[in-house]
Amino acid sequence: MKKMPDDAAASEPKILLSEQDLYLFNEGSNYRIYETMGAHLVSRNGTSGAAFSVWAPNAREVSVIGSFNNWQPHKNVLEPRGSSGIWEGFFPGVTRGALYKFHIESRHHGYRVDKADPVGFWHEKPPRTASVVWDLDHQWGDQDWMAKRAERNSLQAPQAIYEVHLGSWMRVPEEHNRPLTYRETAPRLAEYVGRMGYTHVEFLPVMEHPFFGSWGYQTTGYFAPTARYGTPQDFMYLVDYLHQHNIGVILDWVPSHFPSDAHGLAYFDGTHLYEHADSRQGFHPDWKTHIFNYGRSEVRGFLMSSAMFWLDKYHADGLRVDAVASMLYLDYSRKQGEWIPNEYGGRENLEAIDFLRRFNQEAYKEHPDIQTTAEESTAWPMVSRPVYLGGLGFGMKWDMGWMHDTLEYFRLDPIHRKYHHGKLTFRMLYSFQENFVLPLSHDEVVHGKGSLIGKMPGDEKQRFANLRLLFGYMYAQPGKKLMFMGDEFGQVREWAHDTSLEWHVLQYPVHVGLQNWVGQLNRLYRSEPGLHTLDNNAAGFEWVDCNDALTSTISLLRKSKNPKDTILVVCNFTPVPRLGHLIGVPTGGYWRELLNSDALEYGGSGMGNLGGVNAEELPIHGRPYSLKLTLPPLGALFLKAS
Repeated sequence: MKKMPDDAAASEPKILLSEQDLYLFNEGSNYRIYETMGAHLVSRNGTSGAAFSVWAPNAREVSVIGSFNNWQPHKNVLEPRGSSGIWEGFFPGVTRGALYKFHIESRHHGYRVDKADPVGFWHEKPPRTASVVWDLDHQWGDQDWMAKRAERNSLQAPQAIYEVHLGSWMRVPEEHNRPLTYRETAPRLAEYVGRMGYTHVEFLPVMEHPFFGSWGYQTTGYFAPTARYGTPQDFMYLVDYLHQHNIGVILDWVPSHFPSDAHGLAYFDGTHLYEHADSRQGFHPDWKTHIFNYGRSEVRGFLMSSAMFWLDKYHADGLRVDAVASMLYLDYSRKQGEWIPNEYGGRENLEAIDFLRRFNQEAYKEHPDIQTTAEESTAWPMVSRPVYLGGLGFGMKWDMGWMHDTLEYFRLDPIHRKYHHGKLTFRMLYSFQENFVLPLSHDEVVHGKGSLIGKMPGDEKQRFANLRLLFGYMYAQPGKKLMFMGDEFGQVREWAHDTSLEWHVLQYPVHVGLQNWVGQLNRLYRSEPGLHTLDNNAAGFEWVDCNDALTSTISLLRKSKNPKDTILVVCNFTPVPRLGHLIGVPTGGYWRELLNSDALEYGGSGMGNLGGVNAEELPIHGRPYSLKLTLPPLGALFLKAS
């Protein structure tokens, strides 16, 4: 090879992104733009500094302002790369921790603005809005978890998810009620979740967001964990710590909309770059936020790269996609005339559908051992079915219908429940059409809805009995489980994002009893194959009696492929004990009472079956044997043939 002259190296061109990078970015098929765009600490010709790049196709000039140049525009000017719309440059002497923004002067209307880096790895702690030059170095110690997580995340595995808002799970009252940092949270959360028997934690969005009251759902930093609780490495430490304690981590992710804050993505270069220009497509009437233009290649690549980023760099075990219904329907929350039909005259957002399918295909191709989950509140078909079958390609979907029906039923005074029995049983008409997660999420304990325990009727004893019954019924149903923090011990007041959970109520036995019950449910759910291996298969479920509306009782069997794993669950939704209640079972012998929600250790009255019942050869409910059971008031029983 011909040796280059010495001065050739000295005159190395300033090009940082290759022509291939630019081509793939404009095509929308670069799903890892974070590797080249944003700010990167590099060394060029032996000189250390930072390389910057940003997409602003309608800019007349882009310069980097920051702590290294006294925030002066025009001093560190970026150069345009042909017709790609990308501006880039390398500036010596810029070090880790430097603050910066992009000063953009638009070709339109003399518009000038200072924008945070859309691909920034870290930003200042709100309310400050500058980006921070940073790296993503971390020595991961979760190799064992990563090697085995395909099994842990499988649809055949138990998934009991603890939904957490990091800013309000636990606070430090002695220090002005500040939230825990990522590193402070790690040992506390791992110990608690492990003790309670949950398999996964799901974090409300950790991505940077200016308005704390949005809980993270109004994201500005699609590549940055919020600085409120620490650095990117601190968040990596939290994920790593949970993994090392055999706890999976699911992240909420919001590709459906973004806020209008001046430093964010909105009107980025003096034009509607990330959002649609027409408000009938580009503005969300409910949340007063902007809607991504999924038909624009570069926007698709941006969002795809954000998803891959959290899977690649933060070892996320899954992404739960927020507000999918708002993406699928052009007329979502809009009246006639307030939306634009698709090219076929329909209400389906074809570009968003295509984006979601690509997202799922790419996520599973690169990380086949994760799960994606849709929060989708309509009857859109095949949300959790593969793209090659015509589905959206998600691994799972939240069952919002179950949640609404169940909470409506439980709000009723038990004397009226017999007239609404169908709310308990309707779900089984559709429950295997999708791979469902049963959510009792944060959305059910905010905006005046009160706490879960506050929804339950009756006096204090009955309210806690009802809530134990609700959880027992939930764990008896096919599907993965999700419970919002505080629900597991019966937090009394509605969730507030700016203060800690009511941990102090655990001084009272009724709250400790409920907490013990949830822990036992989690352990039983995880240890009994009949309760989880066929969660998404009709072969794993069988009604025994779903028609006894008069006594407001239901009985069902949960099964695995091994008949010996069969679990019988019987629920009594009234405060009236049922003595000598006959339930048909498939086999004779002794049926052991595995769990009883009315046991004294859970705060119940102690009514039950003294550890188990012998089956009698008395056919009922189409089965050859029967059990004569004592059904405790507002109680759930789990039994298994031994």
